[in-house]
Amino acid sequence: MVKICCIGAGYVGGPTMAVIALKCPEIEVAVVDISEARINAWNSEQLPIYEPGLDGVVKQCRGKNLFFSTDVERHVSEADIVFVSVNTPTKTRGLGAGKAADLTYWESAARMIADVSKSDKIVVEKSTVPVKTAEAIEKILTHNSKGIDFQILSNPEFLAEGTAIQDLLHPDRVLIGGRETPKGQKAIQTLRDVYAHWVTVDQIICTNLWSAELSKLAANAFLAQRISSVNAMSALCEATGADVTQVSHAVGKDTRIGPKFLNASVGFGGSCFQKDILNLVYICECNGLPEVANYWKQVIKVNDYQKNRFVNRVVSSMFNTVSGKKIAILGFAFKKDTGDTRETPAIDVCKGLLGDNAHLSIYDPQVSEDQIQRDLSMKKFDWDHPIHLQPSSPSSLKQVMCVWDAYEATKDAHGICILTEWDEFKTLDYQKIYDNMKKPAFVFDGRNVVNADKLRNIGFIVYSIGKPLDPWLKDMPSIA
Repeated sequence: MVKICCIGAGYVGGPTMAVIALKCPEIEVAVVDISEARINAWNSEQLPIYEPGLDGVVKQCRGKNLFFSTDVERHVSEADIVFVSVNTPTKTRGLGAGKAADLTYWESAARMIADVSKSDKIVVEKSTVPVKTAEAIEKILTHNSKGIDFQILSNPEFLAEGTAIQDLLHPDRVLIGGRETPKGQKAIQTLRDVYAHWVTVDQIICTNLWSAELSKLAANAFLAQRISSVNAMSALCEATGADVTQVSHAVGKDTRIGPKFLNASVGFGGSCFQKDILNLVYICECNGLPEVANYWKQVIKVNDYQKNRFVNRVVSSMFNTVSGKKIAILGFAFKKDTGDTRETPAIDVCKGLLGDNAHLSIYDPQVSEDQIQRDLSMKKFDWDHPIHLQPSSPSSLKQVMCVWDAYEATKDAHGICILTEWDEFKTLDYQKIYDNMKKPAFVFDGRNVVNADKLRNIGFIVYSIGKPLDPWLKDMPSIA
């Protein structure tokens, strides 16, 4: 029986291994992590991450050929294939701080694999890693190999949170990079055979190691670039009276461009986009390509500009101050159908409003109060380190209240900011909400989910990203 072990039971490791176990019943799959709380959650009725469809897959396989354990060394030692899906946070100090990936966790995983291995292994990079990481890991393993053969493969994930299970069951492509040696090619074939249980052979792309590593960074950079492009257009649309939804629809009809990732919003978030672009910038700078580095830097600058612009619009619309005013925040996760708050635009928007002394009432159907308080108290990039290395849970921010109902959040509020596109926000009783708000009542729609005309008929003053401005807003000074 082939045995697979995955180090890291997070957003990538957990769902990926669950689907492999589902599709390969003859393979034993173990997911290991040093966090006892996380493993306990994977073994419970309440999984540690929210992802549509994940619950059913885990329950179908758990205890049969899918196991979650803190006995890291035993499972690594017994495995034929070891996936490594540990954090690669952005460095916060030292060389490359603020851009380069911190490979501390990767390096310690590689050293542990070398220490406990008694048989040949295929080691698979599953985390997003900078180009040439495989080479560094290879050096650690071969210099500590004790005669054991390690083959390194790069197998980047291309999951979108909220649709991860469907992405795993029906991938656009599976990418496997390895050495162009007989042993390297054999390792590629072994991993290819695993995926071939449910993925057609023509969808499995085999490349060299560096191409596989760079393809992941490039894919995320291209996607983020599209979002920043349409968000840059949204500012121009507001200035000219154009409608960004109509513009992006017209642009997306061009088959060379296509319609995906062309929805204007308050900005992109998630664990990968900013981190991977910063990584790309650092690699370009290290390879003497400052012009290329500056090009990708601009994608992040536009994203930051969009969040600042949104905050400025809120403050300037409400008589140039939100001090002491209650602002309802609807949605805190970085996108719908996930509880993930990593790099969510809501953090910067909330911090901007708190900076002007607003009182926030936050509602998100999947994000806990502890997580929200933690996110609003943390420094940039701290989120990407293991929980025990993050700042201990801070004293609650007095100006922030978390509630479990949109109507409670909006009661007596001066304004509403919609920051996540949860479906339920489209169908709320906005007449009821309006009746219970302070007047004038404002809605700032950062995701273009509400019908602005209907809300204006109720009496709201509405700002929608990239849409023609409400007459009220035209009269207010723009400080964007």
